[in-house]
Amino acid sequence: MRLYPAIDMIDGKCVRLVQGDYRKKTTFSEDPLAVALRWQEEGGDLIHLVDLDGAKSGDMPNFDIVCRIASELQIPIEIGGGIRDMHAVEKYLEHGVERVILGTAAIKNPDFVKEAVKEYGKRIVVGIDAKDGMVAISGWEEVSKVSALSLAKQMEQLGVATLIYTDIATDGMLKGPNFTAMQEMAEYVALDVVASGGVSSLKDLERLSKTGVEGAIIGKALYTGHIKLPEAVSLCQDMK
Repeated sequence: MRLYPAIDMIDGKCVRLVQGDYRKKTTFSEDPLAVALRWQEEGGDLIHLVDLDGAKSGDMPNFDIVCRIASELQIPIEIGGGIRDMHAVEKYLEHGVERVILGTAAIKNPDFVKEAVKEYGKRIVVGIDAKDGMVAISGWEEVSKVSALSLAKQMEQLGVATLIYTDIATDGMLKGPNFTAMQEMAEYVALDVVASGGVSSLKDLERLSKTGVEGAIIGKALYTGHIKLPEAVSLCQDMK
């Protein structure tokens, strides 16, 4: 199971939210690049970046910071938040980003996802954020009437290879992932499913590895010290 240390950005700073609530924000660092370099040094497989400003606005306000991180790191990075047209996809991929994550676009504009996958293949990842099994969009501020499972199946049919599945109820709570939902998703589609939300301990990672997910995103637990990344990396290597 791969480990994806997360860096969420607002106003160019590294932050964490609780259950996607922008009003419940904690700033952990003024320098996302320094944080990314640390996670690289400690053994992260891939840095998971989220532009929370972009997720709400639909543009790329933290683009320059993302590019700087991509140029400085030796490991790949992926970015999500506000990527809603081919111009944004191309701009990121041309500036050193390995993978881009399409979220709101997946439900509002599946033809765009199809076009992006046709052009860039496995470099296109879809992020499905769910609340009570239903897809949330626009920076989690709107819950749709589409189920996470049905959207995942649609994305599979469009040729998407990797899916990041976030359970909003557990995100930032440090109370453990929604293991049932993660296993259900991993079994429902023939995609690489990356689990996101609630990872708070090495035991959580052990249990997640048994659900069939390909990887796990670790966010708040790294910043609070609940998980030491080198220990998590060692654990996942032992589980191979």
